[in-house]
Amino acid sequence: MLDIKFIRENTDAVKENCINRKVSVDIDRLLTLDEERRDFTQQVDVLRADRNSKSKGKPSEEEIVKMREVGEKIKQFEDRLLEIEDEFKSMLIHIPNMTHPHSPIGGEEDFVVVEERGEKSQFDFTPKDHEELMINLDMIDFERGAKVTGSKFYFAKNDLVRLNQALLNYGMDLATKHGFKLIETPDMAKEEILIGAGFNPRGEEDQIYTVENTDFALIGTAEITTLGYHANEVLDLSKGPIKYLALSHCFRKEAGAYGKTSKGLYRVHQFTKLEMFVFCKPEDSEKMHEELRAIEQEICDGLKIPYRVIDIPTGDLGGPAYRKYDLEAWMVMNGTKESPEGGYGEITSTSNCTDYQARRLDIKYKNDEGKNEFVHTLNGTAVVLSRFPIAIVENYQREDGSIEVPEVLRGYMGKDILSV
Repeated sequence: MLDIKFIRENTDAVKENCINRKVSVDIDRLLTLDEERRDFTQQVDVLRADRNSKSKGKPSEEEIVKMREVGEKIKQFEDRLLEIEDEFKSMLIHIPNMTHPHSPIGGEEDFVVVEERGEKSQFDFTPKDHEELMINLDMIDFERGAKVTGSKFYFAKNDLVRLNQALLNYGMDLATKHGFKLIETPDMAKEEILIGAGFNPRGEEDQIYTVENTDFALIGTAEITTLGYHANEVLDLSKGPIKYLALSHCFRKEAGAYGKTSKGLYRVHQFTKLEMFVFCKPEDSEKMHEELRAIEQEICDGLKIPYRVIDIPTGDLGGPAYRKYDLEAWMVMNGTKESPEGGYGEITSTSNCTDYQARRLDIKYKNDEGKNEFVHTLNGTAVVLSRFPIAIVENYQREDGSIEVPEVLRGYMGKDILSV
């Protein structure tokens, strides 16, 4: 969340930022509550000090009566202060992070293309989408996934299981060369951790699966659990940023997403993901953001998948992100009337969240003067086992329906071609 002192001193900029990010928060009401909160806190402190000073020694009957009246007044003020604090905190956590000055302003379609790499796949036959290819090669079973669990769940089979493992091993080997430490996280987290990360498990968006009669929820990304790993800690960043490569299962309702691309594996309710996560000093976060983006590109370059990098606009950033890049791979499944041969679809994203999450979860480091300051946090997808197989299967398909294995994965797979 933002520092309330920052909001007081930059009210107009915060209001404009909320408009650009399409978030409705009454900043004036928040500042009124802040003023009331400080006023009541000061009054309670004065009354307590007065009561404490008069309680020394043996008070008279008159003083006892007055002290009782002061005690009742303190109780009334404390009750009112609790009400104000609840509303204040509820509003404060809904204010989004500030935005990088170079992020494009606008809605989902107002992104800026930063870079394009690789030649878009061209075929001298009519290409198939990944769902048809995988079913024909007995790599996936959506029908039985729906029978066992529900729509948009699936069984990975045969070569898809091997492909998934190959992608994970490839991602692990590449990212650990850049100094990332491997961890495997729980698949659930306390709601306080999700809220601290900027996810509202029981909010209006309702994308998170909550566990009934508990304060737990299934995570939608290892960003949540890796962030929570260092909650309420002071980190030692004297040797540089702390970098994790986190493996977890991810669960998402994808509520309201079916007007968007959702065919096959593109939007499913459960998948496995390798997530890069960084804790660093404020002065290092922009450099680390570019490093995360470069690693994501290195992974895709190694797979020789055609893709583009886009700078995400303000209205599509989400609450915690200060700036966000997506990598979008070329996919046959995203073909349109205007572009029947294919279209781009997101496969990774990387966000710089500055101190927004750290402030909510109280994660700090000691600066050069020995003073505790909030760290900056960043996240980035290394490999996700829903979108990556789509890009590989669709771009590496052959006329007979078999799939060529990308060269960098052949040692992990033990084969060059996926076929019946």
